[in-house]
Amino acid sequence: MSPQIHRITLFKIPQEADQQRLLEIYRQMPVKAVKDGKPYILSVTAGRAKPDQRAQGYTLAVVSVFSSEADMKYYDEQCEAHAELKTFAKTVNQGVMMVYFENELPTSS
Repeated sequence: MSPQIHRITLFKIPQEADQQRLLEIYRQMPVKAVKDGKPYILSVTAGRAKPDQRAQGYTLAVVSVFSSEADMKYYDEQCEAHAELKTFAKTVNQGVMMVYFENELPTSS
């Protein structure tokens, strides 16, 4: 079994109404995003960044967890729900950053 993929996406979205709309889209993502007829995103957490100079203008943070890198690739390239999200985000964001990783620390029980 491949390690889970943790994906962090940061957006610079100045308008609060647009931030709220993107949060609503992400809220639906775990159910709306399907692969082979089934939801495939393990979890999504998202929220507005707290005011802090280290935020560098990023206003919204999202953490998505996938069971594999192949699932994340599907999300990027073929997922209709993610395509809808990207269409909206492109119209309102002034910058985006994404990184992904496999957890290298032991999980606590």
